[in-house]
Amino acid sequence: MQRAEGGEAARHGERDLTYRGQLRYQGAMTGGTQRALFDLAPGALDAAEIAPEHHALANELPRGIRLGTMSWTYPGWRGSVYARRFAQEHLARRGLTAYSKHPLLRAVEVDRTLYAPVTAAELRAYREQVPDDFRFVVKAHQDCTILRYPTHARYGKNRGELNARFLDSAYAADTVVGPLGEGLGDKAGALLFQFPPQEVGGARAFAEQLHRFLVRLPKTVTYAVEIRNAELLSEDYAAALADAGAVHCHNLWSAMPPLLAQVKRIAAPARRPLIVRWTLRPGDSFERARERYAPFERIVDEDRERRLLIARLAAKADVHGVPAFVLVDNKAEGCAPESIFRLAGAIVDARKALIAKEGS
Repeated sequence: MQRAEGGEAARHGERDLTYRGQLRYQGAMTGGTQRALFDLAPGALDAAEIAPEHHALANELPRGIRLGTMSWTYPGWRGSVYARRFAQEHLARRGLTAYSKHPLLRAVEVDRTLYAPVTAAELRAYREQVPDDFRFVVKAHQDCTILRYPTHARYGKNRGELNARFLDSAYAADTVVGPLGEGLGDKAGALLFQFPPQEVGGARAFAEQLHRFLVRLPKTVTYAVEIRNAELLSEDYAAALADAGAVHCHNLWSAMPPLLAQVKRIAAPARRPLIVRWTLRPGDSFERARERYAPFERIVDEDRERRLLIARLAAKADVHGVPAFVLVDNKAEGCAPESIFRLAGAIVDARKALIAKEGS
């Protein structure tokens, strides 16, 4: 059964600009003829001025909590992250230098790796743009996580066909894990296997196949798993992660159980480090959120409830010595960097309240 066909197409549509921009970037990295189209003078891609209150928040935010956005190639972030509106292909190629200068942005999610494998050299180019304390969460190529290719046009002759690479550990190790380690080194925070809504044969069968896949991968990076079928969030799934040394990616996505419900179903070993992806509010879709929020210049629909839930969870993790990654999408509230700035303040407040409560 092909689930959420329209939603899958919309998701690819909302990533399309980023995808095309990254392809242009790839052409430049490999010496393509388009290099001259987006060359910039050295230092021309500048970071926005950092607000004093953001410096103060960064000093209070525990170093074990890393906040970041899902991709970094949005021209609408002028003033929040970038000094002016740069073209997307400029940001794809060199935007990480400016992005990583913000003291509250100490991680980022790499999206382009979902759509096609990338080389170690391409990942190394990212690594060289950021400071030593910066970390990447990288999406694995979707051939690892799609049982049957969607019918979206971008899949070409594979549309609707079964995928022989689904949960193939040899393919993942050679094509994804190897280049990741070589390219990012110790700046690789986690490798994310993101499973879209799909029929995979039931919760137990999926958990068993996932376990076989994970235990055969090299133990060189933290493996995180995000599922988007609520019925797959089972005891078998949690046990498979814990036994394989992988972690659950807590995702605030429209069709998944609430954040705290996910936490309660996952054993502690599969929540170290804590990884949270804040994508959508309940009942929303990528397409509708994009229509409301693009070009992602400001917060449009504040979601204080989920912000506070994430803040309390991250603060609790830190108090108990568990590192955390929180990654935010533009579709959560309208502008991912601005959401992060407010989230950082909420985490600082939640941590102070938690310490005061435990000390009383």
